[in-house]
Amino acid sequence: MDQSRRLQAVQTPIIPVIADLIRSNPGTISLGQGVVNYGPPPAASLQIARFLSDSENHKYQATAGAPALVDALTGKLAAENGVAVGEAHGNRLMVTAGGNQAFFNAILAILDPDDEVILPVPYYFNHEMAIVMANARPVLVRTDENFQLDIDAIRAAITPRTRAILTVSPNNPSGAVYPETALRAVNALCAERGLFHISDEAYEYFTYDDARHFSPAAIPGAAAHTISLYSMSKAYGFASWRIGWMAYPERLEAAIRKIQDTVIICPPVIAQYAALGALEEGRAFVQAKVQRLAKTRAMVKRELSVLQQEGLADVPEAAGALYYLMRVKSPLAPQDYARRLIEAHRIAVIPGDAFGLTQGCHLRVAYGALQPETAAEGVGRLVAGVRALAEVGAG
Repeated sequence: MDQSRRLQAVQTPIIPVIADLIRSNPGTISLGQGVVNYGPPPAASLQIARFLSDSENHKYQATAGAPALVDALTGKLAAENGVAVGEAHGNRLMVTAGGNQAFFNAILAILDPDDEVILPVPYYFNHEMAIVMANARPVLVRTDENFQLDIDAIRAAITPRTRAILTVSPNNPSGAVYPETALRAVNALCAERGLFHISDEAYEYFTYDDARHFSPAAIPGAAAHTISLYSMSKAYGFASWRIGWMAYPERLEAAIRKIQDTVIICPPVIAQYAALGALEEGRAFVQAKVQRLAKTRAMVKRELSVLQQEGLADVPEAAGALYYLMRVKSPLAPQDYARRLIEAHRIAVIPGDAFGLTQGCHLRVAYGALQPETAAEGVGRLVAGVRALAEVGAG
C-alpha cells in the first residue's frame, strides 16, 4: 500500500533533513531551527505541582482550553493587542497545541478541496504543507526586494476559489515586519472580497529598532473575518510544551470545535498550567530576553553586512522575528549550498527553496537559539563558508 496521493504532493519538511546532516557532521553549529536560547520562567514550573495536586487533571478537560487560561489570554489580547474576544464581540478564543495546530484548525474549518489561500513569498513551509494536506491550493504571491507585501499583487491573485489571505508578521523566514498600513490594506481587501484574513502573530514580541507589531483583529469590524494565531513557543521558551491559541469569528465555532475534538480532544492540561504560570510573569519576562537577543542580532547583522559590502550576498532589512534571509551570489541550488556549508564548514542554515524562493540561492539564518559567544563563532563560520564557496563558484 502506498501513501495517499495527497501526502505525496506535500513537500518534505526541511528541518529534519538539515538535522540529519548536522548529526552526520559532528561539531556543526546550527543557525537553522527557529527557537530561542532560554526556557520558560520559573513560575511556569511552579504550576506543575498545582496540576499534580488534583487527580481530575489527568482526565480530559475543556475542548477550548482551561477556563483560567482562556480568561488570561483574553485579557492579554485586550491589553496588549487591542483585540476584544468574546460572544459580545462576535468571536471566540481556543487554546491549541502550538501555533501550527491553530493554523491547521483554521484551514480545515474554512477550506474545501481545490479552494485557494494566498501566501506571500517567502512563506513558512508548514503553512504551505498544511494547505496542500487539506486538498487545497496555495497561491504564491511575490513580495518586494525587502520581502514587504505587494498589495496590488495580492489583489490580482484573488480568484473565485480564494478563501483567505495569510500574513505572517513579524515574518518567518524573512524577519520582515509588515507596517500597520499594509496589514490594514490586506484586512480591508478581505472585508471587501468576502475573504478571511489569517494573521499569524507567533513572533509578536520580537521586534527591533523602530518596528512595531500590529494585530489586524484590532481594526473595528475585523472580528467578522479575521483569524488570529498566536504561540508561546518562542516568547516564553515553550517550544516543546506545545501551547498556542487562536481568535476567530464566531461563525466558525462549530467547525473548529469538531476539528479540535477530533485532532487533540483538549490541549495538554499540564502545559496549560505551565502557560498560566508563564503569563503571571508576562511581557516583562519576554522583553528582558528580547533585549539580550537584540545584541546577538546586532552582531549577526554586522557580520552579514560585510558579505553584502563584498558583493557576495544581499541581506534585506529584518526588523523582527529571529531571522535574516540572505541571497548569496552562487549558481548552486540552495539545498546543495546548505549541504556544502555543513560538510565543509560545520555551519547549518535553512535553504530558501523550502520557503518558496525558487529564484536564486537564499538562506535563512536563525540567531535565536545560540548564546552570544556561540553565535559569534557560528556567524564567523558562515561568513568564511560564503567566501570559500564564492571562490569555488568563480573557479
